[in-house]
Amino acid sequence: MKKIVALLCFAFFALFAAPWAHAEDFKDLRAKMTVARETLVTMTTDKTKRGPEQQKLVKDTADAASALLGKLKAPVGKEAQFKELTDTWGAFKKTRETELVPLILAGKEDEALKLAGGIQKERINKCMSLLGELGG
Repeated sequence: MKKIVALLCFAFFALFAAPWAHAEDFKDLRAKMTVARETLVTMTTDKTKRGPEQQKLVKDTADAASALLGKLKAPVGKEAQFKELTDTWGAFKKTRETELVPLILAGKEDEALKLAGGIQKERINKCMSLLGELGG
């Protein structure tokens, strides 16, 4: 009897609670990615927010999103979307660290805004779309 109850509890969790847990994780990831984007926008648009504190905040918020993404698993049947999310976020983060932030710090606002409003905007929008598909 105990085995049957345990099996039923496990089945209930697998069918109902696990997908909800995934959805909450992906909602948290959406929030972290949004904050990471906002800290960079602030750095881009406000020349007084380019010092070491803001630079650390920009890096830390992106790292927090990456850390959470690294802990998540693809929901069943959505492995392709999860992989695309991981790849897109990786490209977004690499470009911001190796190209966008250096442009901002060098005072090349026009180039930074072009990059931010171009491929980076496409990438973050793709991430948000994929998060929606994944339950976030």
